[in-house]
Amino acid sequence: MAFSVQSKKSGKTYFLHRRLQKLKGGREVTLYYFAGVAGEGAIDALPAGYIVSENERTGLPLLKKG
Repeated sequence: MAFSVQSKKSGKTYFLHRRLQKLKGGREVTLYYFAGVAGEGAIDALPAGYIVSENERTGLPLLKKG
């Protein structure tokens, strides 16, 4: 089951995803993002050291290093 969070503003459920992105120099970075549907790349748990926050204006969830 993918990690999910419900928006306090809209009530919509968002699912956490992870994707590896290769940069120009060849280095790879991990990108975390929330989507409305659990698709490819959905992960089951919150990464260590991160907390979920919500944009007050839009209601969209964000990951922050905590």
